Amino acid sequence: MPLTPLDIHNKEFNKGFRGYDEDEVNEFLDQVIKDYELVLREKKEMEERLNEMKDRLGHFVNIEETLNKSIIIAQEAGEDVKRNAQKEAKLIIKEAEKNADRIVNESLSKARKIALEIEDLKKQSKVFRTRFKMLIEAQLDMLNTDDWDHLLEYEVDATELKIHEEEDSLA
Repeated sequence: MPLTPLDIHNKEFNKGFRGYDEDEVNEFLDQVIKDYELVLREKKEMEERLNEMKDRLGHFVNIEETLNKSIIIAQEAGEDVKRNAQKEAKLIIKEAEKNADRIVNESLSKARKIALEIEDLKKQSKVFRTRFKMLIEAQLDMLNTDDWDHLLEYEVDATELKIHEEEDSLA
């Protein structure tokens, strides 16, 4: 066990013949006591600082561990977000492809329907044209008949018409 300043202070030496000067030894011991007390005080302060530094180091080690865990969690979360985004993107693409196929199919169906309607309208216009042409030809034939010439040759007296009109109005 190490010496304490009190041990040094209480130390008694045996006196011998022609020994050391007692005052010099006491002065020296007093100086050793002061220096030893100073060394012990410094040692205690260093131990306290060492303990404080160990505590701070432990605190920083905890912070480091927490940061490392946080980084790992953040990386995992980032990977999860990335995976989910990729899945969602694939779903959106599939949905868009389905919609595109549906739209294309609907457009083709409408185009076929319109083409059939156009063909039907063409047929109807041909029939209409033929009938209209036949009607006009029939009307031309009627105009070209001799009946018109007979009507022009028919003479009616205007005075006779007036008498017939008066008779009709009286009756």
